[in-house]
Amino acid sequence: MATRKTRAARGRTGPANTLAARIRRDRGYTYPEWELASRLDPAFMEAYNGLYRRSLGTSHALPLKYRELVASVLIAYRGEERSLLLHLRRARALGATETEILDAFEAAVMPGGALTLLRGLRGLARLRAEARRAR
Repeated sequence: MATRKTRAARGRTGPANTLAARIRRDRGYTYPEWELASRLDPAFMEAYNGLYRRSLGTSHALPLKYRELVASVLIAYRGEERSLLLHLRRARALGATETEILDAFEAAVMPGGALTLLRGLRGLARLRAEARRAR
């Protein structure tokens, strides 16, 4: 027997799909976990997506491509290789060059360590391989 909360969550499927699509559009990607959270707690995911748009979806003093590079370096530091590639793709789509991507990871080697640089280089190599395959 379904609980009231489960039935209510199931009833939000239409709006949840709309929210999940908006998250995908804003980022260029999504995770199944975010789609689940959109169904279970859409108010939280609306707020979370608003924070994303404020931090990585809007240029301020620092242009978006550089904001994505900052995010990419932090993600590499944390060892999130799947997320790293998603953010590097976005930085590239926003106009970041290979030289700028490399420079961001080189700048992070002292505070972030050699593994941050190594992960960044792996991400850059995967990005280059994708570009070669696309040609």
